[in-house]
Amino acid sequence: MARASADSVLNLVDQRLVAALQCDGRLTAERAAQVLGLSPVTVRRRLHALGADGTVRVVVSPVARPRNGGSAGALFLRIRVLRGKLDTIVAALAAREDIPFIDVTTSGDEIFAVARTEPGSRDPLVFRRLPSTQAVTSLESATILHVFRLTSEWRHQVLTAPERAALTPAMPIPRAEASDSPGPYGIDADALEQSLLDALTPDARLTAAALAARTGHPETTVRRRLAQLTAQGRLITQVLVDPRRLGLPIEAKLLLHVPPDHLAATGQALADHPAVHGAFATSGPSNLHAAAYFPDLTALYYFLSRDLSGLGISHIETAIVSRAIKRTPAPNPARPAATVTLPRPVRAGQDER
Repeated sequence: MARASADSVLNLVDQRLVAALQCDGRLTAERAAQVLGLSPVTVRRRLHALGADGTVRVVVSPVARPRNGGSAGALFLRIRVLRGKLDTIVAALAAREDIPFIDVTTSGDEIFAVARTEPGSRDPLVFRRLPSTQAVTSLESATILHVFRLTSEWRHQVLTAPERAALTPAMPIPRAEASDSPGPYGIDADALEQSLLDALTPDARLTAAALAARTGHPETTVRRRLAQLTAQGRLITQVLVDPRRLGLPIEAKLLLHVPPDHLAATGQALADHPAVHGAFATSGPSNLHAAAYFPDLTALYYFLSRDLSGLGISHIETAIVSRAIKRTPAPNPARPAATVTLPRPVRAGQDER
């Protein structure tokens, strides 16, 4: 019975609550009840049930939209490995804090991952460690040049437009300091804000009282800083839920090539499509990367053959995800990367620490 429950599609009420949380990860039961036409008691009970068994988690997004869509300081990795070594490589990658996303495709020997790194850096993982590992047969990397759509911005299509508008917080207040702040993600957090964000990372729905207890700051201070972070659009949440529970069992990774004069328009068209939960301009021959959810293979076929027509795409490669290995942050702290190592490199003297 537990397995059937874990694999079953959520009922419409629960799916609508998930979609409401996508609009506002810290949404109150009272507000959700008012907009969705439910009782607050029902909302509290259903949200508690969804969270208690791990079906739904609301976290601080591991990837924030950079200013002006610019460089996100991340790499897309496509790694092919020897059959029989897939689980070993996956475990080693999953243990790294700088790898927030890992997917395995239906080919059985291919891994897609995202690595956080500094733009233009010669990342040791990409330039030394993975290439020198015997189990890795090929490695491709592409730098994210522009962000069109992030997973945290994707919305499950079970709410009406007025419902989404009512549940979505007001646009953030512009901050003049943002343009002068270092780093690609806008204003840097001070020590107090960083402690709040760290505490919220695995559970973005913690109450102000719980945050005060965990961080040692006065509850009034916590409430004031949370309000500031929210008003400035700096508290970016993401709902973690298996898309199969939403009736979307097919996830596809799309690697596309378009001419330079079509890049911006095609990327935006992908971002605007309701199935697409990630769209990025990248370096490399495939200058657009996208990821999308579908209810079945027929929907994927029509997306490829109909929805992408007329966008100037000259080449497309499609890979279907068989397992979503990592969607950071994990509920419990992962083991430090040093405790899990990649298989032995080709030359004994090249083992990295």
